[in-house]
Amino acid sequence: MPLRDGRLSHDIDPSDRPPQDACGVFGVWVPADQASRAEVSKLTYYGLYALQHRGQESAGIAVSDGSRIVVFKDMGLVAQVFDESVLNTLRGHIAVGHCRYSTTGSPTWENAQPTFRSSDAGGLALVHNGNLINTPELAARLAPGVLTATTDTEVLTALLATSGDGGPLAAAREILPATRGAYSLVFMDEGTLYAARDPEGIRPLVLGALEDSGWVVASETAGLDIVGARFVREIEPGELVAIDGDGVRSERFAEARPKGCLFEYVYLARPDTTIAGRSVQATRVEVGRRLAREHPVEADMVIPTPESGTPAAIGYAEASGIPYGQGLVKNSYVGRTFIQPSQTIRQLGIRLKLNPLREAIEGKRLVVVDDSIVRGNTQRAIVGMLRDAGAAEVHVRISSPPVAWPCFYGIDFATRAELIAGNLSVEEIRDSIGADSLGYISLDELISASHIAKDNLCRACFDGVYPIPVEEAARGKHLLEVGR
Repeated sequence: MPLRDGRLSHDIDPSDRPPQDACGVFGVWVPADQASRAEVSKLTYYGLYALQHRGQESAGIAVSDGSRIVVFKDMGLVAQVFDESVLNTLRGHIAVGHCRYSTTGSPTWENAQPTFRSSDAGGLALVHNGNLINTPELAARLAPGVLTATTDTEVLTALLATSGDGGPLAAAREILPATRGAYSLVFMDEGTLYAARDPEGIRPLVLGALEDSGWVVASETAGLDIVGARFVREIEPGELVAIDGDGVRSERFAEARPKGCLFEYVYLARPDTTIAGRSVQATRVEVGRRLAREHPVEADMVIPTPESGTPAAIGYAEASGIPYGQGLVKNSYVGRTFIQPSQTIRQLGIRLKLNPLREAIEGKRLVVVDDSIVRGNTQRAIVGMLRDAGAAEVHVRISSPPVAWPCFYGIDFATRAELIAGNLSVEEIRDSIGADSLGYISLDELISASHIAKDNLCRACFDGVYPIPVEEAARGKHLLEVGR
């Protein structure tokens, strides 16, 4: 039965959803004699809570007490799926957790994570952030009828649970070198927590230490902060880690070929997260400064599209000398819901999420800063709303280059045909959204603000250069569902 929380969805206009986040993964190991005090299920709950922005369709936690693994998962937000009574039943000293946005396979209970497999050697629970690009090839290794879900994660879990007699570590040594695409994995058997990251390191994954001899693995450093874990280091591209009573053991299954996702800095990651030693907030503010230098304009006030455009708007105001102000108010209770808005409500569109402060913007020349434009419907609605509220001019500034290419590594962008920048020039986009001017940060300036070398970043959504070639047959969210 779908959970109904009464909150408004960001999908008010189904034709203009934003780039959907990847997924959030979390894992924790504590010594068995500390299990009752550490409460790993609650640590995982809070870790997922901090990573909720990365996936809002389903959530799940698996816990091991050393002899068996118990999995609980359901559709909905972390706070909808779990309550105190459920968490109290998940007892043990190892846990993995996941919050999902579906990038392969439909948003169904069967496809929610953690995925679980049992074998003669024991159980295996796994969570995954990213997208594999050779899923059909990997699935062909499995016997017919083995798969019970339609995700690349299910394929990987089945392979790791059924390959060889040496347990998950030996299976990972065999399977991971043949696995292509983006994958930050956290998995466990009854006694050990494992983590692995693809050789390109496209999606983030970090290791942290708890005060009482425990270890945490999370998609972002914000997931460590919320449980009081100290950041130790990033899991390296091509690295496989095992954590148990003997400590942290590390080995390489592939040579590192770093291609971290540049869009993590633009949109996906929390601003209080650190990636490759660089604060996401600091990067976004710096992008705003560079945006002001690249696309200056005479105006009376800089306003963000809350909250996605806020850091860059701060930077734009600093560099331009134009006062920063609040011109749009966001409904704090906008979140995922399973209640579809009526046509009458849908026609109100963006006003369900944002409302203008008329007295602040009336008669003003505005610079409106946002992080990206996907289809353009949202920006068109915002520009129209600001004009209706009396804005004299509306100049739109975007803190990413035009998003003109789809992602096959874990972000559910629209197809190229649906992306407005895949079909129109900047001037045509400006005309389409009704702005007085439109400026995007250049790719070179965005890269420079990240402090990461261009060759070590995946920029495919901006320039169409895919670091891992994707065959046509391996593209598509529902590729394992065809013919089922």
